Amino acid sequence: MTEPADHALVRAVKPLVDAMGAVLLTPGEASEDDVILSWEGEDVLAVRLPQLADSLDHILAALERQHGRPLAELDRKTKQSVVRTLEARGAFSVRHGVETVAGALGVSRFTVYNYLNRENAAKSD
Repeated sequence: MTEPADHALVRAVKPLVDAMGAVLLTPGEASEDDVILSWEGEDVLAVRLPQLADSLDHILAALERQHGRPLAELDRKTKQSVVRTLEARGAFSVRHGVETVAGALGVSRFTVYNYLNRENAAKSD
């Protein structure tokens, strides 16, 4: 991005954009699908949102950084917590989301479904 990194709006949204796996652009680089952000009536930057599948990969990588190791190395209770977090963030609405998460956790799809069912059963009690 060629916009000044010291602009207040860029500083304010950069952590959110990075967490989403989005990309900052100049307004001139924006396509019709990008989000233009303005400050005091002036277009300052554009945000290119990631594809949903890319977002899931980004979320999984962030969770690995948060836990300090590959998700497959986590204990069962922590993996269940990761699945709850991913469900809350919509990970399982993405095509092949369960398969992607199962691969990252080093478990079967059946296990991921069990974690989801356990969580849903606990919510209904």
